[in-house]
Formats: sequence, structure tokens, C-alpha cells
Amino acid sequence: MADWGWIPAGSEAGKERVEDVLLLVSEVVTNACLHAGGPEEFVLRRGREGVRVEVADASSEPPRPRAPRSPALPGGHGLMVLDRLAGAWGYEVRGPGAAGKVVWLEVSLPSRP
Repeated sequence: MADWGWIPAGSEAGKERVEDVLLLVSEVVTNACLHAGGPEEFVLRRGREGVRVEVADASSEPPRPRAPRSPALPGGHGLMVLDRLAGAWGYEVRGPGAAGKVVWLEVSLPSRP
């Protein structure tokens, strides 16, 4: 992200956006560890509009939100975090010859001062 000019961020909003990306990466990797046997591949792509994160795992089970619960309780909030902070997110079944899925998310560029 430093090579792409996101770090150091030029504004407070930019710093918050970088922190959003770091939290989102942590969430999707943690979900792969907890629910899918661990990540098999991590991809971070820079696009014209922002960044795309992809985490591949061997499970064919799609991400499923848990029933709403108290924010004070640990666990079960990862997909809500994705809903709130990512511009878009979803999953795709991996292509021929590869079992599992890829969970992806997109985050827009930080605002400039």
C-alpha cells in the first residue's frame, strides 16, 4: 500500500481508509482460518478506483452471516464489518481444477486533501 501511495495517507480520511483495508484483510483471513481450514491464496490488486482483496480457501461453503447479537460479545461480526466498510464484497466458486471459493472485497481509494 505504501508503493501505491496509500501510506502515508495525506489526510485523516485517508488514514481511516487505510485502517479499513487492514481491518478488512484481517477479517477475511481470520474467517478463512476459522471456517475454511485456512487461506490458500491472498491477492491484493490495485485498480483505478481502489483496491481489491481476494482470499481463496478450500471450502465450498459460502460465507454466512450469523444471527444478530450484542456488539459487546466477541465473534460473529466479520461479515457485518465487510458490509459496513467495503464498497462491495462477495464470493466466487473457484475455477476448474481448484476446489473451494474466493472471498473478495473492494475498497475505494482514500480521499485526497
